[in-house]
Amino acid sequence: MEDSYMAAVRSETQQKMRSYSFELKYLIAGHIKAYQEHFEMLLSFTSNLTSTLFDSAYSALASDCRPLVFQLFTDIKRHLSGDSNSSLESVVRRFYNDLFPLVYRRLLNPGIGQMSVRTYNSLSTSHDDCLRMTRRDVSPFGPHPRLLVSSLSRALGPGRALSRLLRLAGEVVNATEKATLSRDCLRGLVRMQYCSHCRGLTLIRPCTGLCINIMRGCLVGVSELGGPWGSLVVLLQRLAATLATSSNHNSMELALLAVRHHVNDAILHAQLHGPRITATVEKVCGSQAAGPVMMGPQSTTVHTTTSANLERSPATLPPSVGPPVHRRLRLQSRRSFPLKGSRGEKSGNLKKISREFEGSIQRYQWFFTELPEMLCESEMEVEQHTCWSGQDVVESYAGRVVGNTLKAQRENPELTVRNTDPVLKGAKQRLEQLTQELLVELGWASKVRGRVEEEEGGSAHTEGGSGDDCDDEDGCEASGEESGDEPGDAPSGRSPEGKDRTPPRRRPVLPHLLPPTQVPVKGSAHTMTFEPLTLLSLLLFLLSPWEPR
Repeated sequence: MEDSYMAAVRSETQQKMRSYSFELKYLIAGHIKAYQEHFEMLLSFTSNLTSTLFDSAYSALASDCRPLVFQLFTDIKRHLSGDSNSSLESVVRRFYNDLFPLVYRRLLNPGIGQMSVRTYNSLSTSHDDCLRMTRRDVSPFGPHPRLLVSSLSRALGPGRALSRLLRLAGEVVNATEKATLSRDCLRGLVRMQYCSHCRGLTLIRPCTGLCINIMRGCLVGVSELGGPWGSLVVLLQRLAATLATSSNHNSMELALLAVRHHVNDAILHAQLHGPRITATVEKVCGSQAAGPVMMGPQSTTVHTTTSANLERSPATLPPSVGPPVHRRLRLQSRRSFPLKGSRGEKSGNLKKISREFEGSIQRYQWFFTELPEMLCESEMEVEQHTCWSGQDVVESYAGRVVGNTLKAQRENPELTVRNTDPVLKGAKQRLEQLTQELLVELGWASKVRGRVEEEEGGSAHTEGGSGDDCDDEDGCEASGEESGDEPGDAPSGRSPEGKDRTPPRRRPVLPHLLPPTQVPVKGSAHTMTFEPLTLLSLLLFLLSPWEPR
């Protein structure tokens, strides 16, 4: 009979936990899907837009570059979805490594290998491999690959962090629903809910203190998640607010639209430095014999430049870059789309989703900390003058109600808590690790630390004296903003631990134990009182170097 009751309370308790966490699970899953759909729509649009660059400006590359562009945005999608094995540096590097052989053969040296794809691949595989391996050393695309990585990292960072946190949040909620209840916990639950039935008291409710002690003991592993979970929710709110209020400097939409312009600028850079690139490649990879040339429609169009343009353009080009190339570069620049913030549905959707999520997730910041009490509230729906204490009917619970931490559970009078569920312990560690990792990755950890140090330093400064009466010449430390340090960094010349790296220059200072506006007169018990500005001027005069006239 006792085992049957244990099975019943296990099922009932887990069902209650699932019912309370249902809305949270729905909120997380719904926004994972909403963000994923928005990201996919945005990536699909910008991928097609980037492909049109080759169709309109580089037709000789269009057919071979379309798969490269598709793969680039597929990898960006994996990175944005939070794939731990994805790196923007490797994604962009792989794209430009594969693009370099095509640009080298089709644009810089069009006499080499404008052949069919099969013949081209069979004859130049080793040479292409050499071009890919030496691309970073040759640097045909200048600083543009690095600028693309920087732009995408800055703009996609919050979205990627949000995806990773949402996925982990869903895993943690699922882990709490499957948490195991110890045998001591089940006995306590049976004693609380069913032992009164043996006396025919089927309607009496357990005492509030009894329920809280037993629920806190049973769910101590869940309660231990409260602190890390609260930090995760705060970070989720901050990320959602960042996406909702992103400016042109870090807008995800603008950064993805700008991929087209970064690629175009990289190809233009390679064309303008074609002779240097060719000479370097021939030294490293050897020269390649020219193959049968297949002229595209763009090549014939380029040579129809007017005589007036032919007369003006050579003066502004390197010796080996001819007038047709210059005209083509100008046409490409003219075809580029202006980068403007979208006022359409895509931008509005992202802001709307983020603002809605920011407000909704805030209600669940202390969810796991308060879950034991929420489960007990369902048991206390009916107000009664008496309650069940676990052993008898009483007017009030006489035992001590302990806290919800593992340390506090050692004094729990209702059940013995030995350790927490290893699954929940692992979930807590993952929460702490990922939250700290993302703070560092986003560059927010130093700002949080700097804010805490500022508050601590401010309180200590208030106790020691007013900042208005203190001057740098008197040995006082300036704040980070006054010394030009970045927010969150340690003040200049000081380590984060507060130890001086370089000893400051010592100057004679006035005793700070006296009021700052009173100066003792040497050889007398009297003091001279100065106004703050007068005192400051006197100090600067006394401490300034004296030069004879």
